[in-house]
Amino acid sequence: MSDWKFPPDGGHMEKPDKIYYQTMTKRELEERLKVNDVILIPFGSTENHGDAQPMGEDVFIATRTCEMVAKKTGCTVAEPMWYASHPFNHLGQRFTVPISDDLNSALVRAIISGYWNAGFRKQILISSHGQEYIIPSAMQEWAKKYQVPAMLFFLDVWKISGQAMMDKAHGGPFDTPFRHGDEAENSVCLALFPEMVQMEHAVDTKTWGFLPEGHVDKGGDIYGLPLAGQSQVGAGGVEFAIYPEGVLGKPSLAKAEKAYRALEVYMDYVVKLHDDILARFPPGKLPEPKYVTQRDKDEIEALLKGPTEEGGRHIWTVAWPS
Repeated sequence: MSDWKFPPDGGHMEKPDKIYYQTMTKRELEERLKVNDVILIPFGSTENHGDAQPMGEDVFIATRTCEMVAKKTGCTVAEPMWYASHPFNHLGQRFTVPISDDLNSALVRAIISGYWNAGFRKQILISSHGQEYIIPSAMQEWAKKYQVPAMLFFLDVWKISGQAMMDKAHGGPFDTPFRHGDEAENSVCLALFPEMVQMEHAVDTKTWGFLPEGHVDKGGDIYGLPLAGQSQVGAGGVEFAIYPEGVLGKPSLAKAEKAYRALEVYMDYVVKLHDDILARFPPGKLPEPKYVTQRDKDEIEALLKGPTEEGGRHIWTVAWPS
């Protein structure tokens, strides 16, 4: 039985309570690495979510849940990435601030390198924004370039929540199918940061496309339809033209309690992944290099020592993450 509390005591990015990497000192981070070397890295976006929900919604969903997991497990949370790549149909939407796929990928790889060099070599990258085609690719490119022992995992909040984010017709708690900024996503907002939601301004829209339903998964790719949302261009119109309101569906139907189960399923899994990693590989331990790389043994040993230990090297002696 989950014991998560909603709404959480959230908003720790500027609190000195040793949750966020950026609020800790060098000495505190050195002590943290001795007992827990897992870091959660939230990725979000700056994106139009309508009149009732904040532009940083995707960030706050990731950070608030990461904070809750960190308080339970003792791991560290990185400050989030506020900007993201977007599918073609998002371009032009007012108040959305997209970055290119190439830049997004480069930033992910640079972030991975920086935390690896700091000693956080077990990284869980988390997103509630549609970046599932960028972040895993960036992780793979990083691994191919550096070929050093590391444990990297990408989690998509919605895919893990699965059925608990679906509509009643598919066994979930919601009256309408999961869409961007809708009943389901707004319910998550109300559960995690109700102080940022203005329900009196919620505006509903009717979703439609150029093809019949059943082809494209329009809600977090959780319905198992043949085409993931990012796997098509042209099945529907661009959002600034057909959804200038910034939402797809009925955010007015949102209630915090509808989202509790989805959030519990997701956070329970993050805790399990964290615990299983540390159970197999305690702080400072990683899979043996011989099983994950053919780099020279002396080079690997120097990189694992890091730049401040005698005989050690920093990761950018291998390559700069361009």
